Amino acid sequence: MLGMTWGDISPWIFYDMGLPLLLVAAAAYLLGCSNGAVIVSKYILRDDVRTHGSGNAGLTNFYRTYGARYALMVIVCDMLKAVVAVGVAVWLGTHFDPRLMPDVPLSAAQQAMYVLHFKYWAGLFCLLGHMFPCMFHFKGGKGILSGGTIAIMIDWRIALVVWGGFLILAILTRYVSLGSVWAGASFPVATWFVYQDWIITLLGLLLGGLVVYMHRGNIHRLLTGTENKFSLHKKQ
Repeated sequence: MLGMTWGDISPWIFYDMGLPLLLVAAAAYLLGCSNGAVIVSKYILRDDVRTHGSGNAGLTNFYRTYGARYALMVIVCDMLKAVVAVGVAVWLGTHFDPRLMPDVPLSAAQQAMYVLHFKYWAGLFCLLGHMFPCMFHFKGGKGILSGGTIAIMIDWRIALVVWGGFLILAILTRYVSLGSVWAGASFPVATWFVYQDWIITLLGLLLGGLVVYMHRGNIHRLLTGTENKFSLHKKQ
């Protein structure tokens, strides 16, 4: 715990945070719109990954379509935008006192809680940008790589649960989607166990719920036994 409860911060969190919240949301969403799979396929390969395979602008479909040669560029792009989005939130949270009371500075615990809320807020809008990019007709990816990076930026303990389960399930079953559903479902649960704060958990639920929602088709195929297994060799 961070040495304080939500009640210590709630009287002013919604009233004086409007501008920084809007700034974080706008910056994170626009950064999220920089979808690596779409950018690389459209502007480097002169193609569109969304016209191939599953039609998804994610790393798995990109790899299956084009192979590993350009996949690293997609990984760097989707991870970097998440790092920058959360980094912007941390900077604003560190340099802005929402109470507008410079003569009564925030305690270290209050500042840490404030920054934490901004991390989750930025992560949420970064994922929304990745999944529904306004510059690419609102057709993006499913958010696993960016979402996993956001988890790392938020808390290593949450990232350990999310990434650990993802890797174990994906490796043992070769269903990347099964690991992805675990990642989305476990994120809010891990958030609650680490922070036990209902507002942060609600933001975590929205983040994880988006990931699970984007995999609804995969869940149906998993239940019907028609889901494709991942292979290190791309389809020809």
